[in-house]
Amino acid sequence: MTFQDFNFNEHLTEGILSMGYNTPTLIQEMAIPVILEGKDLIACAQTGTGKTASYLLPVLNKIALAGEEHTISTLILAPTRELAQQIDQQVEGLAYFTGLSSIAIFGGGDGIVYEQQRRGIQNNVDILIATPGRLISHLTSGVLKLNKVKYLILDEADRMLDMGFLSDIMRIIRDIPAERQTMLFSATMPAPIRGLAKSILRDPEQINLATSQPAEGINQQIYKAHDAQKGKLITMLLKNGNYTSTIIFANTKDKVKELNRELRAAHIKVSAFHSDFEQSEREKILLDFKNRKLPVIIGTDALSRGIDVEGIDLVINYDVPSDPEDYIHRIGRTARAETTGTAITLVNGRDMRKLKNIEQLIGRALPENPLPAELGDIPMAVEERKPFNNRNRGRSGNKNRNNKRGPGNKPA
Repeated sequence: MTFQDFNFNEHLTEGILSMGYNTPTLIQEMAIPVILEGKDLIACAQTGTGKTASYLLPVLNKIALAGEEHTISTLILAPTRELAQQIDQQVEGLAYFTGLSSIAIFGGGDGIVYEQQRRGIQNNVDILIATPGRLISHLTSGVLKLNKVKYLILDEADRMLDMGFLSDIMRIIRDIPAERQTMLFSATMPAPIRGLAKSILRDPEQINLATSQPAEGINQQIYKAHDAQKGKLITMLLKNGNYTSTIIFANTKDKVKELNRELRAAHIKVSAFHSDFEQSEREKILLDFKNRKLPVIIGTDALSRGIDVEGIDLVINYDVPSDPEDYIHRIGRTARAETTGTAITLVNGRDMRKLKNIEQLIGRALPENPLPAELGDIPMAVEERKPFNNRNRGRSGNKNRNNKRGPGNKPA
């Protein structure tokens, strides 16, 4: 199957081909026909599968065929400014030849940024991409009207709920016509997400891809190490390994800052990425990382869902994430689009239980590398690491539609 089989508007097809996309990914192959039919949709698919294009392409096609004057017909809600910006960039590329327009609005910055967003909204764009808090700010000011929205998309809905945006989402939905097409995309499907879907979607089609499995191209490894050994181990890995683009995840902002100082002292070109930076600083860091001017970046889990960069060859978990699903998101930054990569997790004595939960989720034990002798002894485990038993394997993606692995080039 190719994108031409969807019979998109010719200008949209031109945009798809100009970006080098030929074959849809599995989520695109499954979701696009549902959306083109006008049905509500709830889709569970992890990042890196091409889910953004799976909703952008059919919606762009619908807008282009309608031929209406520029008005906000589509609202996309996203949890972070980074994701909102990335969606906006995808719209710009895919819709380049259609004449359709979009704007991303998000918090942060100064009054000048807010004013720029306000003027952009008044230009009657076709697609509005927004974080919930800043969108409500513009709604409250009276400058923004959503009474002509036909398509509502919630991207990374689980993350928005984790960040406490449920009441904001429901407040926004009250300003949108009840007669609309609603699409909800989520990497996980816990009970709160199912409750939200039930309240805002009408008889939705459901697509559930196996979200709890890392890409096959990821070489997953662990080291047991004391916290005091971790910075030295990471320094050795970066200096001795042939890695060109690395993301390091830590569980807290303080650890991000601490590791950043340690690696800089070891003369490694690195930057922390956290909320203390101004918006312009964060954008500059991500741009430098994307353009290979910055080889190493350190952040928390917010970065795992807010960054979309191809060619990352190493992911390091300074801490074992508390939620096994976050492990999937973190390491999913590498081995994207049919490539390969390495994911290394550092495990201290307190994190053995978390490691066990991850192994249950992915259905196999993670191979352990010996700690370099010069770093000292490995930590004593709080509990012995028992042989892995996959009899009670973690969640696998139930499917409402055919869930076979289909052909695909890099996710759009």
